[in-house]
Amino acid sequence: MRLRAALALVTALAALVGAAAAGASEQRPTPAELESELVCPVCESTLDTSNAPIAQRMKAVIRQRIAEGRTKSEIKAEFVEQFGTSVLATPPKRGFDLLAWVFPLVGAALAVAVVGTLAWGWSRRRTDGGPDAGAAPRLDPDLERRLDAELARFE
Repeated sequence: MRLRAALALVTALAALVGAAAAGASEQRPTPAELESELVCPVCESTLDTSNAPIAQRMKAVIRQRIAEGRTKSEIKAEFVEQFGTSVLATPPKRGFDLLAWVFPLVGAALAVAVVGTLAWGWSRRRTDGGPDAGAAPRLDPDLERRLDAELARFE
């Protein structure tokens, strides 16, 4: 019982530390953080990997907004207002964009179910082959005689 209580306490503390770190990231974002979460509208790669002129201007705006004390959400909202949601590296988890998060999970679950069903059917077919499923197939009597003769030569 004490072990469970200690485990619950450690889990709660880890969650609080993670939440505090996320809150600090929201209030004081770094340029690298935002550059990896925003996409260049020209080359469609993240800002941290793009050298397009518009990406360079977006990086300068990010640094300026951070110096002004803006939060991560405010900076991202400004770019979304200007370029649309396609400027975000990951789609928002609401509305129609939620499908981009749900479909891969549903597809993976369906794939696991189909493979599991096929594997189960394949394994059942091999074990339920009938009364002689474990017995060796009978050979043609002439072939069996010739095989016995050949094996007798090696004895």
